[in-house]
Amino acid sequence: MISRRKFLGYSAAAASVPILGSAFGAHTAAAAAPETLKFRLVNNSGTAANAYVVGLHKDSSDGRGVFVKADSSTYFPPRPGGGAEPITENVAIPINGSTEVTVPRMYGARVYFVTDDKLEFLAVQGDGDKAAIAHPSFVNDADPNFGRNWTFAEFTLDPTQIYANISYVDFVAAPIGLKLDHVGGTQEVPGLNGGAVDTIATALRQADGGKWGACVQEANGKVVRVLNPNHRPDDFAGYLEPFVDEVWSKYAGETLIIDSQRGDIGILEGRVEGDQLVFGAERFGKPTSADIWGCNSGPFANNPGSDTEQRKAIVPRLAAAFNRTTLLINNKQPHEEKPETFYKHSITNHYARVVHENLPDGRGYAFAYDDVSANPSEDHSGKVNHGEPNLLTITLNRLR
Repeated sequence: MISRRKFLGYSAAAASVPILGSAFGAHTAAAAAPETLKFRLVNNSGTAANAYVVGLHKDSSDGRGVFVKADSSTYFPPRPGGGAEPITENVAIPINGSTEVTVPRMYGARVYFVTDDKLEFLAVQGDGDKAAIAHPSFVNDADPNFGRNWTFAEFTLDPTQIYANISYVDFVAAPIGLKLDHVGGTQEVPGLNGGAVDTIATALRQADGGKWGACVQEANGKVVRVLNPNHRPDDFAGYLEPFVDEVWSKYAGETLIIDSQRGDIGILEGRVEGDQLVFGAERFGKPTSADIWGCNSGPFANNPGSDTEQRKAIVPRLAAAFNRTTLLINNKQPHEEKPETFYKHSITNHYARVVHENLPDGRGYAFAYDDVSANPSEDHSGKVNHGEPNLLTITLNRLR
């Protein structure tokens, strides 16, 4: 299983300063990946657009915030002496039809698109003499980017491979698609169809008595994006708790089996003891709705330095099963999971359900552990990756 968390090195949920971290992952080829890779940026939105290629430079020993400019040169914002400072360098890449840029090794990186406007970024203090980059915010309506039509894809290019994905972990906005040409073939993730955002917004407004309309975000009277419920915690406080209670009741008298999908760990068996779900030495308290949506708090908190390998294997599979609300119908996770049974409980992650229903091939990250699957040939996450890439094409489609 190839994880966006491992490759991107930071959580997109902050939508501000990326956290420095390792982006190295599994090899897909014996040869080292190239030092640079050509990106083709395509604008099918029907209107003017700019792109931005931004992330952390090279590897964790460098880790400077960096932009790739329209002429393929790199720009490293200087570290501000005090607070955040606007980046005044022209780092926008105009796209009229399509354009190509050469991208160096980067991690925790994004390709942004914005239509009929430009995006504003800030330089902030990073580690030592390094500058970090504050990205556009979709949760702060005082941010100048808030009402603009923008979206992004995520990628890491490291010594082992290119890894890129279409992420809906934070929100759905103007649709984009990915295509990776590499030695021996092509990988493609079409993403949402043009105009899908309005369809998703309408479906969520109708879900569960209208509760999910809180995820729809408008600017100037039009839908610009639909948010993951993780960014509406007050609106969904207590929402999944009745389902969690049912799960705890079920596994007080039945064994929950987690297949780690690792030969060195194997099968793990759990039961509810008191108020905790126990797998040997690993204990999990009841997660809240926010814990489940975000996959990174409460019992699902990520502590890479101290978590055991067993816990690292359990958390993604347990969090995925809670989001997909399959724990009441399948006690063998994720080994006997079937996509056609996902999100069928009346109390479920309707955001993830509706997003996947509108994806032509069903692939795209709707929550952080959407890459969990029953077998290696099954991909829900919408990623492309290869150790010998030639060209990555990222296409912006129309918002409506």
